Amino acid sequence: MALDQSFVGRTYPATEPYEVGREKIREFAEAIGDTNPAYTDPEAAKALGHPDVIAPPTFVFSVTYRAAGAVVNDPQLGLDYSRVVHGDQKFAYARPVRAGDRLTVVSTIESIKSLAGNDVLSIRGDVQDEHGEHVVTAHTTLVARAAEEAS
Repeated sequence: MALDQSFVGRTYPATEPYEVGREKIREFAEAIGDTNPAYTDPEAAKALGHPDVIAPPTFVFSVTYRAAGAVVNDPQLGLDYSRVVHGDQKFAYARPVRAGDRLTVVSTIESIKSLAGNDVLSIRGDVQDEHGEHVVTAHTTLVARAAEEAS
């Protein structure tokens, strides 16, 4: 069953704050194999003009993914998550994520399209710090595969 187009524009409440820690940034950078010292060494980050270590650009996915869960798990939307694959991910940064940030995310359904029986859901996650400063906007595309027809 196709997702309801009336959900386009629906905004979900802000998440609880996620505190970005140096160790989480280091672990993430290590996991993706990025050895940029700005991710692990506060002095290297300060030499680049940052107040503390910064996170690799894709780090924020772990924060916005949780926020998108409010959309995905909305029973009124009716998305069958067992049929969902991650279609695309983009980030538009106002500034890097830094250790010590307390980030919240507001998720909005930007579009719902049906293509060849599949539902394509685009979610925008607006990320702010504890001062209300915009940090990054994440654009997530999810594809709910069409149910297989019984033969």
